[in-house]
Amino acid sequence: MNHFIIISGCSGGGKSTLLAELGRRGHIVVEEPGRRIVQEETRTGGHALPWIDIAAFLRRVITAALEDHANALRSNAPRVFFDRSLIDAAAALQALTGEPTLKTLGQAHRYHPCVFLAPPWPEIYVQDKERRHGMDAALAEFERLQHAYPVLGYTISVLPKIGAAERADFVLETLESC
Repeated sequence: MNHFIIISGCSGGGKSTLLAELGRRGHIVVEEPGRRIVQEETRTGGHALPWIDIAAFLRRVITAALEDHANALRSNAPRVFFDRSLIDAAAALQALTGEPTLKTLGQAHRYHPCVFLAPPWPEIYVQDKERRHGMDAALAEFERLQHAYPVLGYTISVLPKIGAAERADFVLETLESC
């Protein structure tokens, strides 16, 4: 879908801040499914958490991302920005289990051909109750995504390390030529 734009990349790289800025500008933004799952599982005492059962967590994220994609299809919005995507979770599950989820899910559910990746940004990286992994895991995740998206035919645009308003301008200007 040419109007489904992915903002992904390194954990703690400023994605959510960028998406909040895009939302303030009137764009439709879909929150990261992983954070939503962590919040729900924590609230209900569930075990599908990355630090308890990563495979169950990733399967829940895939289900949520599929629902997000289907819900966005019903939107008339000219652009829908996703905080991560189905591809992120499918790539992680495939790396963990060897299940061929990336190609199967990634080809069936398309997004805009240009994907924006937030690079590692140690100066702003923070752990919190929902992001318990360290910078090493975030770097491995970024490397996995740098490989996964091009394999599925997407072009990566790495976000510059600048303020949220400038990053939003960068994304919107890049989309005009992508």
